[in-house]
Amino acid sequence: MVTRLTDEDHDKVSAAIAAAEARTNGEIVAVATPISDPYHDVALHWAMVPLFAVLAWAAWRPTALAWWYDFLFGGWQADPTLSQLLTLLMVFAALKFTVALLILKWMPLRLALTPGATKHRRVRRRAVAMFKAAAERRTVGRTGVMIYLSMAEHRAEIIGDEAITKVTTPETWGEAMSALLVHVKEGRVGDGIVAAIEQVGVVLAEHFPRTEGDVNEIPDKLIEL
Repeated sequence: MVTRLTDEDHDKVSAAIAAAEARTNGEIVAVATPISDPYHDVALHWAMVPLFAVLAWAAWRPTALAWWYDFLFGGWQADPTLSQLLTLLMVFAALKFTVALLILKWMPLRLALTPGATKHRRVRRRAVAMFKAAAERRTVGRTGVMIYLSMAEHRAEIIGDEAITKVTTPETWGEAMSALLVHVKEGRVGDGIVAAIEQVGVVLAEHFPRTEGDVNEIPDKLIEL
């Protein structure tokens, strides 16, 4: 179950961003979304498994297909033709495929069947798209950084603008990511985002300390999709 963010969470995040930015020229954007992708293709791929299983079963035991035809339509009639057997096989395959798709509409199952690497790529792709829309080149010094949390996948991304990436590496944000995900796994999403903001603020204050005349270029609020 995805934990919803409360008004109190929004207030805590806004206060944490303001406190972190008080020590730096950097700008922090926090984004939270219930899920980054519907993973429709994953459901489609898994639904193909029972479809091909039916075809493999018919190839392995063709007499079983004839038995099912007799069971369903049997009586005092001639043996089924090849066309009739293939039609029955097509119906079986379509039914298996459709039932599997309906079962995979349940998102927890679909997520459980989605490979971790796929989740990582989808979350990263959505995070980059959000960064381009919400933070990239929105600051004079190119010092914007976005904390992106996708709650269903329990995955997060921290993406920095041009000036940030010149002085940091992905490892720089390790403590922030750890602090975020530890809280998220315990259901305290707001606290996790606040902890990540605090760690990001430390990095920004080190590389981009606040100077006189610095203005707040991006609103200090949590964006919830």
